[in-house]
Amino acid sequence: MLYETEKETERVILVGVDTGDGEFDTESCLDELGELAKTAGAEVAGRLIQKREAINRATYLGKGKIEELKNYIDMVDATGIICDDELSQNQIRNLENALDTKVMDRTLVILDIFAGRASSAEGKVQVELAQLKYKLAHLTGRGKEMSRLGGGIGTRGPGEKKLETDRRNIADRISDLNRELKEIERHRSVLREKRTETGVPVIALVGYTNAGKSTLLNTLTGAGVLAEDKLFATLDTTTRAVETESGAKYLFTDTVGFIQKLPHNLIKAFRATLEEAKYADILVHVVDASNKKRNEQMNTVYRTLKELGANNKPVVTVYNKIDREEVEKPLFKDKMALETISISAKKGINTDMLIEKTEEIIKSFKKSIKVVIPYDMGQLLSIIHGNCEITKSENRAEGYYFELYADEETENRLKKYIVK
Repeated sequence: MLYETEKETERVILVGVDTGDGEFDTESCLDELGELAKTAGAEVAGRLIQKREAINRATYLGKGKIEELKNYIDMVDATGIICDDELSQNQIRNLENALDTKVMDRTLVILDIFAGRASSAEGKVQVELAQLKYKLAHLTGRGKEMSRLGGGIGTRGPGEKKLETDRRNIADRISDLNRELKEIERHRSVLREKRTETGVPVIALVGYTNAGKSTLLNTLTGAGVLAEDKLFATLDTTTRAVETESGAKYLFTDTVGFIQKLPHNLIKAFRATLEEAKYADILVHVVDASNKKRNEQMNTVYRTLKELGANNKPVVTVYNKIDREEVEKPLFKDKMALETISISAKKGINTDMLIEKTEEIIKSFKKSIKVVIPYDMGQLLSIIHGNCEITKSENRAEGYYFELYADEETENRLKKYIVK
């Protein structure tokens, strides 16, 4: 069960360590951390970056930088700091003792946002599981620090009652949630199998958080999914059908948005949801064209897809929000994608082109054949209507005549009735 505590606005300083390894741009990460903090209800009072070869295992920052940060906290009247990396229990304790202020990390803030966004039973299980794993890792030896966690961001979820329970009770709850999650995975697997049996292609919308995936799903299908200009506005996967002018049917499914340094426990907890991308026929990669960091965001999406084992899927990249004045051009072709299209999901600009391009790609997976089905073999019609895209049909003396696109399996089943 998720708990929320009453919140008061935190004034926080964003803190990062630049190790110069090139994997993440620290300034960009802090920009994003600031958006996360605001989404969680905090006010950003400033930022501080230390350049060093490696993160200090005991205190995250070096001794001199901690002194500088302590003075900075007093100067801007901050009530806490948020570090851009996931901190260990010892790092949090040592920093709190040295700074005498509340210390949070990127993971805690993201978990807080997810707790506020989770609405379905599935989403709540996934978020609570990730929260409790985080709490378990930071539980031992946290007396004074744990009492500080009331109020402000990073307090949704297990809450103070949970924090007072011992490690065993939390571990037992994690076991219960893992069982529930396995049942969710089994249910999703059954749904996927049913979709596969129908032969209707599945197109997964993937992309960075707030790129406009839910808006695009609503425009294409009228799904009515919550779509706000916020990070992680929705966590729940939604699948809706689209029928094209040619009569072909496709299933479009929304997925959880990606982000830099997405906490590992969240990826594990949301794997059942995120893996919708792994089992899709095509990925539509939605990119916020108006975001100056769009190239970095695209790289983050591809890194996450690789981690999920979904990096070998055909991709159509759509640069979304092209109606905005702040879009920097040119919009280069995505070398990772088969097609690159510029659209505005909100205004419906070029969304019909997106459907056309995905249709063309799906057709390329299938073979164009002509069949005549005898009238006494009417049971085959359900296979044709369920698995094929029909471009022409008519009744002839010898049976039902179809011109259609069929995958290899369906072609083999209809082989006896194929005509030249």
